[in-house]
Amino acid sequence: MSCYLRHLTEILEEAGVELKGKAERTAVDKVIHELVGVEYKDCPNTWRMVKQLKTDAGFRAELVSKVREAIE
Repeated sequence: MSCYLRHLTEILEEAGVELKGKAERTAVDKVIHELVGVEYKDCPNTWRMVKQLKTDAGFRAELVSKVREAIE
């Protein structure tokens, strides 16, 4: 599973999401890959993109929204 998710606790908290199980982690991981346009399971490139974009207000808002949707 994607190790970069531990670096996104602030965003997960903002989304009101607590990743309790593997299914939730996978759903969020897939959404993030899709959002940054990187093929699923290419975690190093996904993290590289997220690191660059997570301070952008528009990207962050979309990320929070998509993470919420993935868990609902």
